[in-house]
Amino acid sequence: MNPKTHTEALDHLFEAVLKLESVEECYKFFSDVCTIKELMAMSQRYEVALMLNQKMTYLDIAEKTGASTATISRVNRSLTYGEDGYRLAFERLGITEAPKKERSGDK
Repeated sequence: MNPKTHTEALDHLFEAVLKLESVEECYKFFSDVCTIKELMAMSQRYEVALMLNQKMTYLDIAEKTGASTATISRVNRSLTYGEDGYRLAFERLGITEAPKKERSGDK
């Protein structure tokens, strides 16, 4: 994790999140902590990550999620060079990576 964001306050927030026991409790907590716009942005980035994990194209992802190509690119950069947080969540949820699609001319 980036040392600039690794703070005691953030530790407290994450510890609180880890104590939540259901999706309904998460709705209540995150509705108090975040604005609707923040929640929608986070959920959109997660959906983009899921679709990138399934090897969908940027165009298809943009059409299905309304995310900009800049957002899709940032999420893709996180999947490729980040801390593997998305992949850890996918693994824990039993979500596997789609096989790479062969391009025309590939053998």
